[in-house]
Amino acid sequence: MSSPRIALIHALAHSVAPINEAMARDWPEAIRMNLLDDSLSADLAREGRGLDAAMHARFETLTAYAESTGAQGILFTCSAFGPCIEAAAARRPQLPVLKPNEAMVDEAVAEAARLGGPIGLLATFGPTLQSMPPEFPAGVVLRTALAEGALEALNAGDTARHDALAVEAAKRLQAEGCALIALAQFSLARSAPAVQAATGLPVLTTPGSAIRALRRRLAS
Repeated sequence: MSSPRIALIHALAHSVAPINEAMARDWPEAIRMNLLDDSLSADLAREGRGLDAAMHARFETLTAYAESTGAQGILFTCSAFGPCIEAAAARRPQLPVLKPNEAMVDEAVAEAARLGGPIGLLATFGPTLQSMPPEFPAGVVLRTALAEGALEALNAGDTARHDALAVEAAKRLQAEGCALIALAQFSLARSAPAVQAATGLPVLTTPGSAIRALRRRLAS
């Protein structure tokens, strides 16, 4: 499949650039389409109802629309909606529908086993640290850190402060003995070089891992 059509579905505007930049670099032959509903994350945080039936219905609608355009693979880029994405994927066993984190989880688990230490999971959106840890296999040692204020800084256009707060959170994970850092959100990928430089630890990003996994699934 030389030029597959890939739908990228976003719940945060800041997730759009990191995955598009990564795909342009690592999979330039793919035909990209982008769907953005930036009210998803805001509604989840504001309404406090969790991933209820209404939220599941919204994800089903987004997935069905992407499928109707001829997408041969779908990648969601917001990490707080795992169960909604799983439900949409289960209805389409013939279509690769990836959660944003599943590829990075696999790579992080393998790397932690090789290095022999806990995985440090870093996020800027609080609900991610509730929804994402269950995606890891039982028995995996996980430490989490919220870069509080980083997402607000990014929303305000202060990318330097965003990256600095990510580095601070990563250093906390390093102090807890983590063997590697997993950046839980697509919008965090921009801070990977700074986090790696500050900690000296391996750093995984969701865009890089997701592209590798999606390419493998389409090739098979």
